[in-house]
Amino acid sequence: MSSATKQLQASARAQGGKGAARAVRRAGRIPAVIYGGGEAPQPISLDYNQAQKLIFAGHFLTTLFEIELDGHKIRAIPRDYQMDPVKDLPMHIDFLRLKAGQKIRVEVPVHVINQDASPGVKRGGAVNIVEHSVLMMVPPDAIPTSLNVDLTGVDINHSIHISTIKLPEGCLPVDKSDFTLVTVVASAGMKDEPTPAAAAAAAKPAGKK
Repeated sequence: MSSATKQLQASARAQGGKGAARAVRRAGRIPAVIYGGGEAPQPISLDYNQAQKLIFAGHFLTTLFEIELDGHKIRAIPRDYQMDPVKDLPMHIDFLRLKAGQKIRVEVPVHVINQDASPGVKRGGAVNIVEHSVLMMVPPDAIPTSLNVDLTGVDINHSIHISTIKLPEGCLPVDKSDFTLVTVVASAGMKDEPTPAAAAAAAKPAGKK
């Protein structure tokens, strides 16, 4: 699951527009906005160094924040951020305001585990990750950090589908089909090599079961 809610200090911004945003950046802060939750968008600014560290630390878009603004706190999650195309530095952040009982869409990364326990991989097969992430509807307080695909016992030409993955309570994929996450495929040099089960079947005398 996602880590605990992080605290973030913010200041209100009265003005919008590119000129005002540039003035905020010159003051060592990053312009941002909190929207959603049935309320008007709230322009804010954040300490530049703190915001930059949070973005570059990873998992920023799946981290819950409690943003302190003018003496009250707003629960929110980052929805997007813009980077300077030349300097690769953060320019603006969008936050989604969260309300009780609300579910949110997040991209959850797919991680492959126990490759060394896969018979197919041991025989030289290759792991083909079909979906590198899954779009899910999740409770804000239970955002999965990843979906782990266990390759224990998986042979060549076998696939792992979303239906075989144990999902956290309250978390569901947006796509309702039983889509494929990962397959183990034969490498170029072993495409004609049968699996152990197929080889055993071929070795049986005709007429015997």
